[in-house]
Amino acid sequence: MTASATWKVGPLAEASGLTVRTLHHWDTIGLLSPSRRTAGGHREYADEDLVRLYQVLALRSLGLSLETIAVCLDAGVDPARLVRDHLAGVEASIAALDGLRQRLLRLGGELDAGRAPTPAELLSALRAIGGAGPEGEHTLRRHLDADQLRVLRARAEAMGPARHYLLEIEWPELYRRADRLRAAGTPPDDQKVRRLVVRMDELSTLFTGGDAGIAAGVRDAWRDSPAAMAGYPEAPADDWQELADYLDLARRGTA
Repeated sequence: MTASATWKVGPLAEASGLTVRTLHHWDTIGLLSPSRRTAGGHREYADEDLVRLYQVLALRSLGLSLETIAVCLDAGVDPARLVRDHLAGVEASIAALDGLRQRLLRLGGELDAGRAPTPAELLSALRAIGGAGPEGEHTLRRHLDADQLRVLRARAEAMGPARHYLLEIEWPELYRRADRLRAAGTPPDDQKVRRLVVRMDELSTLFTGGDAGIAAGVRDAWRDSPAAMAGYPEAPADDWQELADYLDLARRGTA
């Protein structure tokens, strides 16, 4: 995809395995907009657009939503880390497919031999088909018991490489955006602030699984040390309290 100085939307869609409609949609939402336009207004994608396209596709392969991908790219991602995580995701997919292949080969052999597979063997195959900050953690230990911490860790580990982008890039960036809105005097009931709060709460539910006890412990940890929990330590303590109050007001407005 580097043989041409620029790419029209049709050839780029074909080369990347996407549809023209998808690229048009990504342009509309600002996720991937072409750097150039022809005199007739047609889209032309340059080299830097191809780099961003790879980043979008790599992050999407890790299970991130388009909204999360946009936030992560705006906040900045480490290219080397992204390539490593993408590779890890590809290798995990290969391993999962190989495991599924072996199960299906065994089931096929059993059927050819005239023996029906057991329910446990079928369930195993179905499952295979379906797939499946140090300072902040120190704060959490003061508010969650060992079992709750294990649940929290297990849910985070199950996310694979996506965990890094959700916890270390998107979440801190959401707080930075909220803080900028607060500093600019944006009312807490403004839709921009409410959308940030909704996404913060979605991430919380994603990691706690909706467990009320874990969620309460995380909220207590956040009140205890908001900078550590949010991954946004550069904000002064007084500013953090103001931001916490600001977000609470916005949260009440979204209820």
